[in-house]
Amino acid sequence: MTKSLKSWWDRFLFLDKGILPTTRLISVLLLLSIGFLVLSLLKFDLSWGILIGLNLFVIFGSVVDLFFSPRKKHLSATRKLATEMERGISTPVEIEITNASTYGLSYCFVDGIPASFTNLFPIKGKISGQTTTRITYETEAMERGDYQINKLYFRYRGLLGLWEKQLTFTVNNQVKVIPDLSETRQYLENAQKFLLYDGVKIRKQQTGTGEFSKIRSYVVGDDPRTINWRQTAKLREVMTNEYEPEHGKYITILLDCGRMMGAELEKGNRLERAIESAITVATAALQNGDYVSVLAFSTNVKVFVPAGKGIAHLQTILQAIYNLQVDAVESNYGAVLSYLETVQKKRSLLLLFSDVHTFVREESALIYLRKLRQRHYFLMIGVEDDTLNQRINEKPTTVQKAMIKSMAQQQMLVKKREKRKWENQGLMMVEAKEDKLASTAVSHYIDIMNRNLL
Repeated sequence: MTKSLKSWWDRFLFLDKGILPTTRLISVLLLLSIGFLVLSLLKFDLSWGILIGLNLFVIFGSVVDLFFSPRKKHLSATRKLATEMERGISTPVEIEITNASTYGLSYCFVDGIPASFTNLFPIKGKISGQTTTRITYETEAMERGDYQINKLYFRYRGLLGLWEKQLTFTVNNQVKVIPDLSETRQYLENAQKFLLYDGVKIRKQQTGTGEFSKIRSYVVGDDPRTINWRQTAKLREVMTNEYEPEHGKYITILLDCGRMMGAELEKGNRLERAIESAITVATAALQNGDYVSVLAFSTNVKVFVPAGKGIAHLQTILQAIYNLQVDAVESNYGAVLSYLETVQKKRSLLLLFSDVHTFVREESALIYLRKLRQRHYFLMIGVEDDTLNQRINEKPTTVQKAMIKSMAQQQMLVKKREKRKWENQGLMMVEAKEDKLASTAVSHYIDIMNRNLL
């Protein structure tokens, strides 16, 4: 395609500046031509003066339409949207269009948002002369990352609507698409309700252990050994000591970004779910006063966030991992665990988000984890394979389905056998449904803290 043809093609594709005939003008010219054709077939004698006069009338009308439409220099546009958007969450975008001319117009526009954003374009409307109109639409970002939005493609018509002018506004906006934080907000709003999905309660330490929290009134069910007799005698009311899990523990979250984490789920892929769950666990740990570090890897270490304390550290973690993507390579667990041994000297909870089926077959990882297990507590969490479960539960109505079912059962037995081998070494592994991954991870974290396993 030559440069001139490409320029015209871009104009018709809403990508360039120019003036285009509208369907109204094309319809008028088409009806005029059909009328001339019908009259000629009926052998009406039409003089050249009538033909030229009618065509000049249409041309004059289109020129008037162009004259009474705003000039491009009289139009301006701005875009307002948040600098951060959560993946899959509807976010409003406000477009402000100013018409400085005295003529009104009818418009339609297409915003230059990335292809991974949902849209309902073109958006149509009208603007009176010397006014500013604000148009708001909703969009959802389906993929995390950094995006630059620079263009706004705008078309408008004048009074008669015979010609359509097209121009492109340059409106620069930078957008950062971060993971969906819905589950994190749910935990912050009501932690106990969030954990009840798995039947785990946020409970205190074993009687008389942990950090002293406060003295409160004795209630039915409290251990009599925790009664504070001095305060009871002073206040003449039975008072008891309350303890809570010790704070200041170290939590190391490991995020696998290897090939198997790219498996698609109902909402996103395994890595998306792992990142969202990791942020929720980090929120719970930071809120409890623990230190949290994050390490993301595939063949090599991609991101390492040193241990930090306080809820403000969550923003550091989020900015470091929001743009992680799946690599089309196998994960090198051995190299990463060897690196972890050099950077994490203090005893911590190693919480690995990965694919269980792949991980249990890595004999090299077992060697490193046996050594790490002497200092750290290891827990791996993965997403259940729904396809495998469906094959196992499927009725073998045909020979082919029976073979598929038997192969799925064999894979499940192999995985259970390998998991049992790892668990005998003190390396715990858990699988959860994709919508329960975050609650399962937080529940196990709270359970480990309650049992004082660190």
